[in-house]
Amino acid sequence: MDEITARAEVVADPLRLAGRRYLVTGGSRGLGREIVLHLVAAGAHVATCARQEEDLHRLEEVAASGAAPLCTAALDVTAPGRLEAFVDTAAEQLGGLDGVVANAGGARGGDLLSASADDWAATFDINVVHAQRLLKAAVPHLREGGGGSAVLISSISGWQPAPQAQYGAAKAALISMARSLANELGDDGIRVNAVSPGSMLIPGRRWARLRDERPDEFARFCARVPAGDLVTPQEVAAVVTFLLSPASSGINGAHLPVDRGQNTPTPGGY
Repeated sequence: MDEITARAEVVADPLRLAGRRYLVTGGSRGLGREIVLHLVAAGAHVATCARQEEDLHRLEEVAASGAAPLCTAALDVTAPGRLEAFVDTAAEQLGGLDGVVANAGGARGGDLLSASADDWAATFDINVVHAQRLLKAAVPHLREGGGGSAVLISSISGWQPAPQAQYGAAKAALISMARSLANELGDDGIRVNAVSPGSMLIPGRRWARLRDERPDEFARFCARVPAGDLVTPQEVAAVVTFLLSPASSGINGAHLPVDRGQNTPTPGGY
């Protein structure tokens, strides 16, 4: 069973995504990759961008059994004009847009005393400003289709913050931004929601390394989660897919934690 077929088994028919058109930033790895593959499995037409062209090529190979080829571009979403141009190109190639996901994100710098003003600015640029630019570029295309759905990927650190402060502050801003833009864009039929993943177990990333290198510490961390284990990217992607679909038409301006009830963002607590 290939990856697309496997994902198709967990995407419910009532979502009605066949032929719908979505754009996901940062879609070549981790959560972004899972969101893209969930959408493709549901029959959607998808555009995505990421910095590394080779990662996009690997994604295209996996998604080749989907309803339509991916529209991809290798770019830095913080580069002036590049994201806006990709939104327009994707809308042209897909025949419009029905939704977008601001998934690209990250952090720069250390603690308060070591992080520079440039570190704070860069962290807000990749998280908050990138999401603002994505939505601003997408709104005309969403309006043409009679509305749509936007999902901003925040984090457990946005509402249960831990160091570094610049990352938590940026992710908290996305939660507030979703509520504000839901009100602002509601008359256009555009819904905006925020999703806050918990600490996801992604191969090669922080928590997978902790599991492999310090299993006792990882076990103590998981023991603090009511379910006894960390949330997976697939579980988060399923929620994002739902929010993009017509099945979630009553949800707007919401903040949805997807963290299995995780109560601290790091093994060391807050």
